[in-house]
Amino acid sequence: MVDHNLILNHPALSEILVTQKEIESRVAEIGDLISKDYEGREPLLVGVLKGGVIFTTDLCRAIDLPVQLDFMAVSSYGSSTTTSGVVRILKDLDADIEGRDVILIEDIVDSGLTLRYLRKTLLARNPASLVMCSLLVREEAQDDLDDLIKYVGFQIPKVWVVGYGLDVAQRFRNLKDIWSYNTEAD
Repeated sequence: MVDHNLILNHPALSEILVTQKEIESRVAEIGDLISKDYEGREPLLVGVLKGGVIFTTDLCRAIDLPVQLDFMAVSSYGSSTTTSGVVRILKDLDADIEGRDVILIEDIVDSGLTLRYLRKTLLARNPASLVMCSLLVREEAQDDLDDLIKYVGFQIPKVWVVGYGLDVAQRFRNLKDIWSYNTEAD
């Protein structure tokens, strides 16, 4: 059994920004929106690994439609807390998306670099439609990305965050809440 108290006492975990209950409620709301928007269709949910896996699977269960699921893995951070500025596809889709309704699901949108890269890459594959969904969007990035992201979970300040799939060097993904993380205390 996981001793969450041991994890939660880590000195770099600053404060809870989004609680488990808030996440569950918002995921249900987004699931309802998608169910209404795609009524009569079978969208393909494309989760971005690794950070988006928990959000993607929870959202998948909150959608009251037949959906299909696929994943991509990309890297722009590696194990660092700053982006390299270069996006690389580490794992591509298994499914052909031509003629499909595709919903790209991200854990967090910071600068929009990864989102724009994936959007361009997926549009080149001729889907019937492509929309973006992100659990978290940085407040300062929201205005620049309003036209790209249809479904947003929460806006957050410019702090490093962990939990609910988000990590620092592959750690803290298993936290149920989303925490601010002090990189200097690690």
